[in-house]
Amino acid sequence: MRRRILGRMAATAATLSLAAVLPAVAGGSAAQAHAGHADSHHQEYRSVGYFTQWGIYGRNYQVKNVQTSGAAAELTDLDYAFANIGPDGKCFEANAAGQGDAWADYQHPVDAATSVDGTADTADQPLAGNFNQLRELKAKNPGLKVLLSIGGWSWSTNFSDAARTPASRQALVASCLDMFIKGNLPLLDGKGGPGSAAGIFDGIDIDWEWPGSAANTGTVYRPEDKQNFTALAAEFRRQLDAYGRTTHKHYELSAFLPAAPAKIDAGFEANKIFRYLDFGTVQGYDFHGPYETTTNQQSALRVPAGSPVAQDFSDTGTIQAWLRRGAPARQLVLGLPFYGQGWTGVPDGGTAGLFQTSTGPAPATWQAGNEDYHALKVLAQSGTYTLHRDTRDGFAWLYDGTNFWTYDDPQVLTAKTAFIRQAHLGGAMMWSLDGDTSDGELVHTVHNGLTGH
Repeated sequence: MRRRILGRMAATAATLSLAAVLPAVAGGSAAQAHAGHADSHHQEYRSVGYFTQWGIYGRNYQVKNVQTSGAAAELTDLDYAFANIGPDGKCFEANAAGQGDAWADYQHPVDAATSVDGTADTADQPLAGNFNQLRELKAKNPGLKVLLSIGGWSWSTNFSDAARTPASRQALVASCLDMFIKGNLPLLDGKGGPGSAAGIFDGIDIDWEWPGSAANTGTVYRPEDKQNFTALAAEFRRQLDAYGRTTHKHYELSAFLPAAPAKIDAGFEANKIFRYLDFGTVQGYDFHGPYETTTNQQSALRVPAGSPVAQDFSDTGTIQAWLRRGAPARQLVLGLPFYGQGWTGVPDGGTAGLFQTSTGPAPATWQAGNEDYHALKVLAQSGTYTLHRDTRDGFAWLYDGTNFWTYDDPQVLTAKTAFIRQAHLGGAMMWSLDGDTSDGELVHTVHNGLTGH
């Protein structure tokens, strides 16, 4: 489950000036850089990493890995993906294929070797699984905020219905806060119960893909989603603040935001939603992929010279699109991919496979055409592939004469964090942590880039 919008080797990363990568936009970004909610963290920039619920299975990426890789110490926010919304318009937990995985969330027992604190779960404890491990992770990293992300590509099906009226919005938000912020999980096979998950989640991430636009098969959308998204964000903010007054705590609210201008215009009032959001994470990847027949970049900083696509996507173009529509720069957090997109049957074409035809997705470990960074790093060092780089436009790719992979490596991420700082953005988001190396190479690169180390 990965997100979708629609969907020559150099010695050093390019250091890009703000004037070069982000031309002035209407109203300018200098004032916007200081707009929005005050950041509760000591860090100047947010560093947001997504932990995937399903990563504990095939990839064997556990919450403990966030700690042992060193990532936890360098993140400001960890988003747990995902919670689902039922046909009744409310958050729920269940063990149902394709609908919910309470077993992963809070039922499965974690042994001592896999536990963050080195202690095995017991049969009688009310909370186990990932949620209890998140609690242990927070105990070791008291500055880390953990947010519950709702929706995603597969589970945005019922957002439009749930956000349609004031009553339905109130019911949705109340159900999500009761279950995840207040921690009143349903009792399933002896796990959960009132207050069992209290104190684990420090906020909510709205991952509605996409209001007002066609998305995954079966996902409902309407023209009025645009206004209803704003109203939903306002309702989350109202209820989070009301509960926060009883706990003397500020609960964060974020949203995952699209790259495509058409999707922005169809579903988001960019000049209004940041009144309610602490920040928004902007999709900076999946610009292209093997769902298309021609190879291309999936996450370039700038539109490459020679791109065969008119009005192509890029990180700088996406940020410009949000700024021009009234979003404050300091609340925009740029998304960075910890995986690559790949094609096979690709001729050289004089460009080492770039902008060439293909016969389909490249073979991969978990899903054809989609590979984690740590696996691509192995390919890059195998001697079979050649690493190519466009330092001006900020992307890299691997090519072996038939297979083509485009991805972000540390050199690309260094250029992107330089852009984040120069554009006075709010920080970086990483999808997803399980794509990194066991020693957190990419998280460390992003952290060092944002802090200037």
